[in-house]
Amino acid sequence: MNQNDCFYLGYVTKTFGYKGEVVIYLDVDDPSYYKELESVFILLEGKLIPFFVDSIRIRPNSSEAVVRFQNTDTPEKAQHLTGAEMYLPLTLLPPLKGNSFYFHEITGYEVIDAAKGLLGPVISVLELPGNPVFQIQSGEKEVLIPARDQFIKKLDRKNKKIYIEAPEGLIDLYLNEQ
Repeated sequence: MNQNDCFYLGYVTKTFGYKGEVVIYLDVDDPSYYKELESVFILLEGKLIPFFVDSIRIRPNSSEAVVRFQNTDTPEKAQHLTGAEMYLPLTLLPPLKGNSFYFHEITGYEVIDAAKGLLGPVISVLELPGNPVFQIQSGEKEVLIPARDQFIKKLDRKNKKIYIEAPEGLIDLYLNEQ
C-alpha cells in the first residue's frame, strides 16, 4: 500500500493494560464511524504495515479508542507501536454531502467566482493552520482563495466545479485587474 493512496487516521498514543492493547487517537470528525474497523496500516520504519484489529472500543465523547491488534498480546509487543501513525485506504473515507469535501478530491476541479467567472483548476489545497487555501492556476498566475464555507456557494461533484464568491478585491490582487 502506498501512502499516497491512504488518508491519515490518527496515531497510537500509549499502551493500555496487560493484554497488549493500545490507546489510539482518531484524528477524524466522527470517531464512531470507525467502531467496526477491521484493519489499519501503521507506519513503521517508513513502511505501511497492515495490522488486523481484534477489538476496538471507542471512548465515549472522545477521539480515543482502545484497540487490540492480532499478534500483539503483550505490553512489550504493543510498546513498539506507540507514537506510530495510522492510515486507511482513501476508499474507506466516509462519503460527504453538500458543499463538504476532502482536500484530495477537489484537485482539478474548476473554480468559478460569482463576479470574475472561471478562474481555473484547483492545483492543491494548502493546509495552513486554521485556514486551508485553494491554490488555483489562473492562466499563468496563481490565485489563492481561503477554502472557507462562507466563500463556497456550491460544490458540483458531477461536473467537477466549485462555485465561490470571493471577497471583493481579493482576486484582483492576483490578476492585476485593478
